[in-house]
Amino acid sequence: MVARVISVEPFDIVVFGATGDLAKRKLLPALYEREVAGQMPADARIIGVSRRPMAQEEFRALARESVEESDPHAEPEALARFLKQIDYVAVDALSDEGWGDLCQRLSAREDRVRVFYLAVGPDLFDDICARIGASGLVTKKTRVVVEKPVGKNLESARAVNAAVGKVFPEESVFRIDHYLGKETVQNLMALRFANALFEPVWNHAHIDHVQITVAESLGVAGRAGYYDTAGALRDMVQNHMLQLLCLVAMEPPVSMDADSVRDEKLKVLKALEPIDERNAQHVTVRGQYRAGASAGGAVTGYLEELGANEPSNTETFVAIKAEIGNWRWAGVPFYLRTGKRLASRVSEIVVAFKPIPHSVFDGNAGQIMANRLVIRLQPDEGVKLWLMIKDPGPGGMRLQHVPLDMSFAEAFGVRNVDAYERLIMDVVRGNQTLFMRRDEVEAAWHWIDPILDAWRASREPPKPYTAGTWGPSASIALIERDGRTWMDDA
Repeated sequence: MVARVISVEPFDIVVFGATGDLAKRKLLPALYEREVAGQMPADARIIGVSRRPMAQEEFRALARESVEESDPHAEPEALARFLKQIDYVAVDALSDEGWGDLCQRLSAREDRVRVFYLAVGPDLFDDICARIGASGLVTKKTRVVVEKPVGKNLESARAVNAAVGKVFPEESVFRIDHYLGKETVQNLMALRFANALFEPVWNHAHIDHVQITVAESLGVAGRAGYYDTAGALRDMVQNHMLQLLCLVAMEPPVSMDADSVRDEKLKVLKALEPIDERNAQHVTVRGQYRAGASAGGAVTGYLEELGANEPSNTETFVAIKAEIGNWRWAGVPFYLRTGKRLASRVSEIVVAFKPIPHSVFDGNAGQIMANRLVIRLQPDEGVKLWLMIKDPGPGGMRLQHVPLDMSFAEAFGVRNVDAYERLIMDVVRGNQTLFMRRDEVEAAWHWIDPILDAWRASREPPKPYTAGTWGPSASIALIERDGRTWMDDA
């Protein structure tokens, strides 16, 4: 099956932080893949920007290296076309140096879509946006892309949003969360709203609970400095996991336009039951990995990776029992779990349905398991629906719990498109459906901040867990107190 390619109008994308890790690992390879797909207009331009003086050919060599590392079988002709579209300008975000050169590159192309991608730390957002505005580079077709984290708490998030908002109207601001660009995340909306099968039972009368797991087998590696100032709650829960929760729990939007979808997500965030000093000890667990084994080899603990001389209270694991105070989800817990150095790399949503109220089968049929829907985000994107089925053959009724399994790669015969490929093209189109609105970001921090405050007030250090396991034993107790269990084999 051939994927349908939707063309976009000519554009210039200016990548601040073009020599950084995000640009090299994700942005440049994503734009190359759109060239392969025939989605890059011939006169589109990618302008790399950073402080480092560099000739155009040197940056093109860096781009080639990034693409070939991402795709060892890169197509020579497509790569040659892609590299011709690349330019480079050395610009200092904190001074006037280089801004005249950037203005000169862009001055003759004001009728085109212009994207400023801020692949830099949030401490530079204010200065870069202010200088973009002062340089007269904002046009009617200009958008700005802001990477997470948007702040470290509600107060700083408001400051970041205000700084960006001084220069760019809200409809031009794209706060990117790459999880929302994953194929499976969007298929969650298709499953719910394009099929008569699920939406009638998508409520507390039929669903027992929901599990959302984002597990990583790697440690903090080169991100130790940043990670120790953030931790798992800020790094993963405040953005990725709450966005997934919103898509599972939101009411059907009026339409699939950006604000209709984001209005419904905002309602979910506002309906989350508060977690603070009164209940944080009972419904949250935080942990920190110690030395153990991963991928068949010994690995060091978080403190050793950090190179810290003193203990750190930064959590590398979080488990939360969240509840939504509305009619649809009353009494249905949402168990969230994320961490570094866990047993395997997996991101998935498990919707666990309630068991049947009465069995008509005798004891020889075997145990009847409740249905569950498993939506896999990585590593193998797809959907599984676990059902009870009769074991084939004679000899009476023998029931088996088996999945209807659909892998997107196998079902559609196309490569899994990286999330950044989709999201960058959505920015060019001006489609904000998969991006966070300002009030969404602030509502998420409004729920997260009291959890952080409660942890600080308790002065209890994160619970240790061995690398290569599924986290501290307290996270097992968190869910098993309710008579449920983590579905690690889903």
